[in-house]
Amino acid sequence: MSLVNRFLFLNGIISHAAGAPPVTTLLEVHPGAYTTTRTHRNCSEILFWDRHLQRLTNSFKLLLKSNPKFLFGKPEKNEVLFMKLSNRAIPWDSKIQCLINNSMRKAMPFVLNERESREEIAITILVSGNSENLSCLEDGFEERSISDVLDVHVHVGTYFSPVFGVGVNGARLAVVGRGRDLGNAKYSEWVRLRKSLEKLRPPSVTELLLSNDGDHILEGCLTNFFVVCQKNKDDVFDNSERNCLPTSSFFEIQTAPLGDGVLPGVVRQVIIDICLKIGIPFRETAPSWSQREFWTEAFITNSLRLLQHVEAIQTPSTWKSVESKTWEEITWVEKKFEDVPGRITSIIQRHILEQAGVEAFPLVSFEDG
Repeated sequence: MSLVNRFLFLNGIISHAAGAPPVTTLLEVHPGAYTTTRTHRNCSEILFWDRHLQRLTNSFKLLLKSNPKFLFGKPEKNEVLFMKLSNRAIPWDSKIQCLINNSMRKAMPFVLNERESREEIAITILVSGNSENLSCLEDGFEERSISDVLDVHVHVGTYFSPVFGVGVNGARLAVVGRGRDLGNAKYSEWVRLRKSLEKLRPPSVTELLLSNDGDHILEGCLTNFFVVCQKNKDDVFDNSERNCLPTSSFFEIQTAPLGDGVLPGVVRQVIIDICLKIGIPFRETAPSWSQREFWTEAFITNSLRLLQHVEAIQTPSTWKSVESKTWEEITWVEKKFEDVPGRITSIIQRHILEQAGVEAFPLVSFEDG
């Protein structure tokens, strides 16, 4: 991705005319709640836009109530103002979504006019508190002041969609660290915190998984994690007809529940909806490494890659003092998946793309705005 193909806007105004920094830089510098999605079908649609707006608003409200420093930074002098803001009966959903849509109406026409390739684009929206303007709350707060105390950052960059299918490299995962605090909110501080896990990443691993006990796997640093689990290890799946489901009593899809502190991923919920719709058995339970002999398939999801099948997972042979080590000091145990992507994974992938079309948000809506 060249610099000229990255753009950064603050409240609808472009802030980097010569090329924006990577999105990780934005998230490391500014506190706030954020979401990332991308376009689809040659930049004509945004994937699951309404779901992303709702998840972002939910993250903001959760942080405002439980840990406002993740929105506004850490100045202790603002604690009274944080409380005043969180106690106001403010329609946050409509207010925040209005601010975001106003910014997108200014940013998207510029991006589409300036982009140099026909690739899709990744879009990150960060809603950050403006601590300098919090003083407006001290002299009689009015709803019109919402735009004064919140900043909307829109980061846009070229995204090269990965290919899915037989013969395509899948994800290689390693279980390395504990689950997140405030897992139900997506916030920028996590980008900095997850850096501490990088010393545990073996060279071939493409995503790091989180677990509190070394057995029950919660999610990835950037993804939600799923396994297809046989109910009886002697059941045999015939993969000759990849578009047909095996008998539903043979298997179930498992992923950790939100109550375990995992992120309510947008695609995670899409998969739950799909399973309920087409009759795939689904259970919200953290996949257990000790039961890995029953795992026939695994995949990870997020809103950029949508779904990626897993080739292999490795975990430390002992969980003791893992976070104080480096990857070379750890003895690893590995689980490989032979027939990838598996039949269930392929069916889920196809239905995700179909649902993306059903919930398509036309990018032209911002151009017309």
